[in-house]
Amino acid sequence: MHKRRGWTLVALSGLVVVMAGAFGAHALGDMLSPARLDAFTTGVRYQAWHTLAAMAVLLWHAQHPLKGQTTVLWLWGLGMAAFSGSLYLLALTGAHWLGPITPFGGLLLMAGWLTLAICAWRQRPAH
Repeated sequence: MHKRRGWTLVALSGLVVVMAGAFGAHALGDMLSPARLDAFTTGVRYQAWHTLAAMAVLLWHAQHPLKGQTTVLWLWGLGMAAFSGSLYLLALTGAHWLGPITPFGGLLLMAGWLTLAICAWRQRPAH
């Protein structure tokens, strides 16, 4: 992934996190049931943590480019879109057919963490 594109996507994800968090906190409290608001908040939380983690991987990649780092970023990006995106839409629309997308997104997020572990394990120690 090109550095500029990676940082741009991470910055836009951070923007969405802040906008969604503010929207959830200030506009949705009176509109959604507690369960649907909780789903929305879970989407925001997972997107926020993975956005921060993606920033760390981008910084690591700038210092020590390794095979697998780009794969981690793609898995997390797709996972955030599927996991958080499906939770946002489920909370806002009540469309329960989106339910199966959420665990698929979670699997992508987990695959990203596993790929990160493998990438870190294979890193050669500095002498």
